[in-house]
Amino acid sequence: MVISEMDAAQVAAYFRGKNILITGATGFLGKVLLEKILRIQPDVTRLFLLVRATDDESARQRVQTEVTGREIFQVLREKHGKGFEDFIEEKVCPLAGDVMYEDFGLDTAKLKEVSKVVDIIVNGAATTNFYERYDVSFDTNVLGAKQICALANKCTKLKMLLHVSTATYVVNKRD
Repeated sequence: MVISEMDAAQVAAYFRGKNILITGATGFLGKVLLEKILRIQPDVTRLFLLVRATDDESARQRVQTEVTGREIFQVLREKHGKGFEDFIEEKVCPLAGDVMYEDFGLDTAKLKEVSKVVDIIVNGAATTNFYERYDVSFDTNVLGAKQICALANKCTKLKMLLHVSTATYVVNKRD
């Protein structure tokens, strides 16, 4: 399916004024999604990024190092110049947590804040390490999706829950 310019404009317009929770933002697709949203719809209200970290400051550092500090954000960096960091700080809210835990391990105040404002949840959190222990893969890829759904039920303004998977399996049959 090819998305026409009209459809792309409608998608961009849909994000205007929305609060979006993204899991897996430090992964390949998460970085691309975050950059694209910030570039084509700078009027998004807030992007909450769930990041595995011990506290919000560690989460902020991880986002800065592994996400917004990467080359993919160069166009935005050039567009905003010296105001790039302020723009990111205004739009991006790193959350220390993990999809494996109930309520992502967020404290009560943070959970209440997020669940009151989130319009869209994009779940891109997963382990794609094919050599990972099965229990670790199961906790992240299966129980994580369950926790996403549980949190989604608490979000009073939720309009969309999108689950994304980066793992694609292809079978090549040779005769």
